[in-house]
Order: sequence, then structure tokens, then C-alpha cells
Amino acid sequence: MPEQSKRPRDSVNKIFGETLPETSADERDDRASEDEAQHDRWLRDNIPPHHD
Repeated sequence: MPEQSKRPRDSVNKIFGETLPETSADERDDRASEDEAQHDRWLRDNIPPHHD
């Protein structure tokens, strides 16, 4: 029985690509820490005057 349920999934994956990833984008650490530090620095440097 499992073979039958796998076949349609394989054909769908062939059309649409791989199955869903094991983790969501929120759970993955894709950004390098240096990029994050640079982004934080930019935010601190560009604080509007009324936020001082």
C-alpha cells in the first residue's frame, strides 16, 4: 500500500520540485552573522531624529 501512495507524490515532485523542506525559513540560519551585524549597524546609524 505505501508504494501506491508514493507514486503520485513522485509525479507531483517531478512537476513542482522537491517536497517541502524539513525546516521553515524562520528556523534556518541563512544569514551570516557579519551580514546581521552590518544590518544592525545600518539601523542604528539611520535612526530618525525623533527617536533619540
